[in-house]
Amino acid sequence: MTVSKDLVAASATPLVLSILSQGENYGYAIIKQVRDLSGGKMQWTDGMLYPVLHRLENQGLIKSEDRISETGRKRRYYRIEDKGTTVLEEQRSQWMLVYSTLKQLWKEELCLT
Repeated sequence: MTVSKDLVAASATPLVLSILSQGENYGYAIIKQVRDLSGGKMQWTDGMLYPVLHRLENQGLIKSEDRISETGRKRRYYRIEDKGTTVLEEQRSQWMLVYSTLKQLWKEELCLT
């Protein structure tokens, strides 16, 4: 099963903000975490993630900083800002409403069959 592009796009902001709410991270690690959390069913690419990160930074939701990692590689680390935490809480409420609505609908469908 693959997740549709529309659903991937809609879920990108809350996923990235949720990951960064757990602590700062860099691009490849975010991609890997999404893949791991989805059991390999969501395969994000650099070309998908970095425009999202740039948009979130331009909106003031996250901040980035270039640093040298433990391995000596230059990496850009991202962290959530206070405004990003507020947006994440709003999006969490919205997604939970969508989830509970669909859950009720699909439960009703299962009862009818």
